[in-house]
Amino acid sequence: MFLLPWLLGFFGLTLGPAIGSLYLSFTRFDLMTDPRWIGMANYVRIATADPKFAESLRVTFSYVAMAVPLKLAFALGVALLLNKGTRGLPLYRAMFYLPSLLGASVAIAVMWRELFAGDGLLNRVLAVVGIEGPAWIANPDTSIYTLVVLSVWQFGSPMIIFLAGLRQIPQDLYEAASLDGASKSRQFWRITLPLLTPVVFFNGVVQVIDAFKAFTPAFIISDGTGGPLNSTLFYTLYLYQEAFSNFRMGYASALAWVLVVIIAAFTAVSFLSARYWVHYDE
Repeated sequence: MFLLPWLLGFFGLTLGPAIGSLYLSFTRFDLMTDPRWIGMANYVRIATADPKFAESLRVTFSYVAMAVPLKLAFALGVALLLNKGTRGLPLYRAMFYLPSLLGASVAIAVMWRELFAGDGLLNRVLAVVGIEGPAWIANPDTSIYTLVVLSVWQFGSPMIIFLAGLRQIPQDLYEAASLDGASKSRQFWRITLPLLTPVVFFNGVVQVIDAFKAFTPAFIISDGTGGPLNSTLFYTLYLYQEAFSNFRMGYASALAWVLVVIIAAFTAVSFLSARYWVHYDE
């Protein structure tokens, strides 16, 4: 009975729509007429006749490859600083966590667009020191990096988890290493990082999944187009365009299930590789 509200939500809002989406992926459905069964045609088109599918995958993979490592490294660095017994630690934790709560909102995406516009705040600051900044968002060579910076700025969630993991490492290990003459950097590489690998693994899997599902920043910053020149055409944004701009809901459902397979494959590879680099207590 206690689980009933969650079960109703799971079956009614998650599993039910997912099964419906799987069915629609084998149909031609434009939201106006009844779905018409076409078998594997949507998946065949994805694999053989859709250049924007490959382009959106390229953009998304590039984003994941840049954003996730930088975000985890920054979160770990801040966690290490906060783990030194800083006064007012609860306040700092709340301040650093706040961007993780706000970062996926439309308001922050709009602010980010204004910040990196050609006449935005960043270029105004650069102009003070004599540097002429580019139109970051309008330039296909730099637009993706603005979204990477926005992702890294939302480092609060993995930081909190890293900080909890650091608090679990026994201090006597560091004391013994200091007596043996180990430097701070050697202690980090030989003690902190190996004992923190379960937390690194968890944060890595969660952040990779979140990065693959990123949508709002790219939608707002590019006005829903994925531009300039498809440089911010995230996979989820392309899926949205197919569903609600082109009214190809069946094809969009097939794209969604391809994304499920991609995320599942990355997660499976992560778990298979964990045995070689994740160190637990034993």
